[in-house]
Amino acid sequence: MSRVGKAPINLADGVTVTVDKSNVVTVKGPKGELKEAIHPDIALKVEDGVLTLTRPTDQKRHKAMHGLSRALVSNMVVGVSEGYTRQLELQGVGYRVTNTGNLLELILGYSHPIYFMVPQELKVTTEMQKGKNPTITLEGVDKQLIGQVAAKIRAFRKPEPYKGKGVKYVGEQIRRKAGKTAG
Repeated sequence: MSRVGKAPINLADGVTVTVDKSNVVTVKGPKGELKEAIHPDIALKVEDGVLTLTRPTDQKRHKAMHGLSRALVSNMVVGVSEGYTRQLELQGVGYRVTNTGNLLELILGYSHPIYFMVPQELKVTTEMQKGKNPTITLEGVDKQLIGQVAAKIRAFRKPEPYKGKGVKYVGEQIRRKAGKTAG
């Protein structure tokens, strides 16, 4: 069996899971609501606050869908109960960031500022303190959406390996290279 797929999902207080006839899973919780279409062969069952997913056969495609579906539903349950956050850090001289609502203004050493509209489902906050690198914090219930938006912001100026300048995730280790040696 799939090790990921056979693990049960514990539902937190206030989280409800419903499945309609076309296998669309709806998860509602205190932080919001998420919907996801699950493969029609995968069956979901809720008993005593525990959600389990089962597959009909041990075919390779059913095993793959079993683990994937379980991971997606688990991420939805965690998202609507606790939420997800992702932090990015700007490292470089003169790099700045401000936000007006969900509009980010990034100054990353280019000849012009970069304006990026964050989707309405996410909450964005920026912080600039003297002596610390500017940070961007993304919060929301959809793990996939937060990761995608964070990757787009990071792609504006990826960290370079010589000085480490660029946009990086908080806690990310940048592989550094030695510069040219004299002689």
